Amino acid sequence: MTLLKGEKITFAHLEKTFEARMSDEDINQKYIKGEVRIVTEQARYPLPSIVTMLESGDYMLNPEFQRRHRWNQEQKSRLIESFIMNVPIPPIFLYEDKYSHYEVMDGLQRLSAIYDFYTDKLTLEGLDQWPELNGKACSNLPVQIRKGIDRRYLSSIILLQETAKDEFEAKKLKQLVFERINSGGVRLKPQEARNAIYNGPLNELCIKLARNKYLCKTWDIPEPTGDETTPPEDLLRNNSFREMEDVELVLRYFANRQREELFKSSSNFSNFLDNYLRYGNKLQTETLKKMVQLFEATIEFVYQLMGEKAFWLYRQRGANWNWYQRPTTVVFDPLMLVATNYINDSEKILSKKTQVESIMADFYKVNYATFEGRNTNPSLVKDREGKFDLLFQKLSK
Repeated sequence: MTLLKGEKITFAHLEKTFEARMSDEDINQKYIKGEVRIVTEQARYPLPSIVTMLESGDYMLNPEFQRRHRWNQEQKSRLIESFIMNVPIPPIFLYEDKYSHYEVMDGLQRLSAIYDFYTDKLTLEGLDQWPELNGKACSNLPVQIRKGIDRRYLSSIILLQETAKDEFEAKKLKQLVFERINSGGVRLKPQEARNAIYNGPLNELCIKLARNKYLCKTWDIPEPTGDETTPPEDLLRNNSFREMEDVELVLRYFANRQREELFKSSSNFSNFLDNYLRYGNKLQTETLKKMVQLFEATIEFVYQLMGEKAFWLYRQRGANWNWYQRPTTVVFDPLMLVATNYINDSEKILSKKTQVESIMADFYKVNYATFEGRNTNPSLVKDREGKFDLLFQKLSK
């Protein structure tokens, strides 16, 4: 694999962790010193103050997470109904990234719903305990109902800046918290957590490339239609988009280019992606631009050669063989990696497109033992790449 200039990264500075035998006294001293202990404080915000709070610029909401996990009107309305009924609401979690400036770690949808309510962007609907209020906005609620809501509070737990000694420890502790709390009652998917914890230039690049039309075509994701500041409903209903699986696909492509050198530094593939994104965010702008060009050229090449079913797997079920009618990373990872190596031969290979269409079923039949399953064992993944490489070698002659 030939890397771009400046693309190579290293995990050399990862903290080495190991298990060691400690006496009870050593354990007590570790606790007394406050190692791995989160410093928090609690706060309560009157609901009417939420608007001023969010408009102050002191609270950072993750816009990409908001775009993909937007509550619908009924979900927002039911939160307001809960306040009317004085139903206990879980606290939000904030991280103080600098003094008196906070990242919203958990509670984004609750804050947004309250903001929309008080700014009349929410018309209540779907209420079952207070159906009389359906169709009303904040400004035209009965006076006593409005006063009752105004008396309610939203609680918060704030992770103070004193928790972490440096940026590395801050990210590690944020990840720790993300792994132990839920977001809106649903545990975050790995890429959702990465997006929140390891945001930076590479992460933003992956988000942008996830809307590539050829990637969308091959992963059955609604294609871009222009300005998507507010994603259309059909896009929000797509699980790959909502759970940021499309963004992880782009990240996988870049990370796989250095998997052989770096994967041994991580305990599993998900951790490998975490660390790659963390260090990849430090890549230079010019390198990132070239990486964009490489991804776009590769996904277009694969689409032109194999079409919308490029990442489908021909598989055996009992005595029958059929196409697994959706894309899979078992095919995506090795095919994208190998296709990049043959970009310069793309014209010659594309001239044999008809031949490719006729041989892919037999290709997977012959090599099924290599492609069956989701195993990310490095040796097996390498075998898959080898099979595709032999195929592309023949096509390029």
